[in-house]
Amino acid sequence: MAEVRTEITEIVTGLGMLGYSSLDRALATRPQTVRNVTPAHFARLEKAHGAGDHRNLFDVAWENGVTFARSVDGLRGRPPHSLEWKGSHRPPAYEQIPADLRVDHVFLISCKYGSRILINSSPSNLFDHRLTIREKAPLDWFADVAGDAYQAFYDRVKLDFAIDDLPASVHALDRDQRMRLKKTLPRRLSGATEAAYQDMNVCVAHASAVRWRRALSTKTRREEMVWRLLRFQAAPYFILGIDGNGVPIRTRVATPWDARNRYEFIDLAVEAGARSQAVVGWRAMFHDRVRGAPAFAAGHVEVRWSHGKFGQAPEAKVYLDTPYDEVPGYFRLDHGVT
Repeated sequence: MAEVRTEITEIVTGLGMLGYSSLDRALATRPQTVRNVTPAHFARLEKAHGAGDHRNLFDVAWENGVTFARSVDGLRGRPPHSLEWKGSHRPPAYEQIPADLRVDHVFLISCKYGSRILINSSPSNLFDHRLTIREKAPLDWFADVAGDAYQAFYDRVKLDFAIDDLPASVHALDRDQRMRLKKTLPRRLSGATEAAYQDMNVCVAHASAVRWRRALSTKTRREEMVWRLLRFQAAPYFILGIDGNGVPIRTRVATPWDARNRYEFIDLAVEAGARSQAVVGWRAMFHDRVRGAPAFAAGHVEVRWSHGKFGQAPEAKVYLDTPYDEVPGYFRLDHGVT
């Protein structure tokens, strides 16, 4: 089902740019000008659309494509000569521009439907290396930054779930033993187990924030970090989608050059927090030269195991909390020509 949702949000957004009178017409025509979209993709879309599945996604994706086609910042009312869908392609390193569609070899479109995730990284690549490199982390982040609390949580799990045939040290767990723990633990913990887990989260959050602040030792490094967090690049691109409240996202993302012309970077603040996961909050502060007023972008990083407790290596998911239209350097698309 997730695969179909992705195809709806990305392919249908592209179809909305082609000038067809309706989505039904576009699906029936199956335009061959859309690269990397196969008859099987069109068949799945037609089936889902005919069944009434994901009706809101179909409607919003279509309207986002139509809006981009009409926008002065976009196609200005002309049909594209080329439309390419990235599909399941995965880059070997950090993807500088998170594009799902490419129009006329120039316009890059990121489709964000219900997701506020900016970046998914390893904790060391984010907190220690500031997203300047991407390499497989040699250490278990939890063991590295909060070893005692990590061990205490592991000991509590073994005690509360009567597990007595695992290694004494959490560092000695092998892959099969980790998968066993993952399957044993419920999604929601309680009692003393939950308390030990939250103690570990607090330690991980505080230690991660300390490591990040240490890596962001100069104002230049902090400004560079903001550009990476907000994914500003040398070329502008567009975000089309819908937020968690059902509001359409139709945004042009500026370059660092554009952003610096309008906004003066003031600073980046980092602080630890805790929710159901270890959380590190971030807040980028600017002065808007046009409005003569402060501006900011805020978000948080969730540091957690990938695919369940004790499962795969810890990851750092960077979320944007500020509405897209309010982020310095993110500009709302006009409705353009009619």
